[in-house]
Amino acid sequence: MKIEVLGTGCAKCKTLYENVRKAVEESGKNAEIVKIEDIPSIMKYGVMSTPALVVDGQVKFSGKVASVAEIIGILP
Repeated sequence: MKIEVLGTGCAKCKTLYENVRKAVEESGKNAEIVKIEDIPSIMKYGVMSTPALVVDGQVKFSGKVASVAEIIGILP
């Protein structure tokens, strides 16, 4: 599974990244976690507000910091 955190490096983006890291650890799932910070790459997903969370190419959250529990709930 590939999880991408989209954002330009703001505090909310960093918090979302940490929440993703904790969610993967707590769920015991195996995932590659990637931070995407460049605007053209973020725009390819059609995301207009960050932070955003993409799991296996599908945008799951945009414009909010998802909690660890919310992230665990959407992991395949």
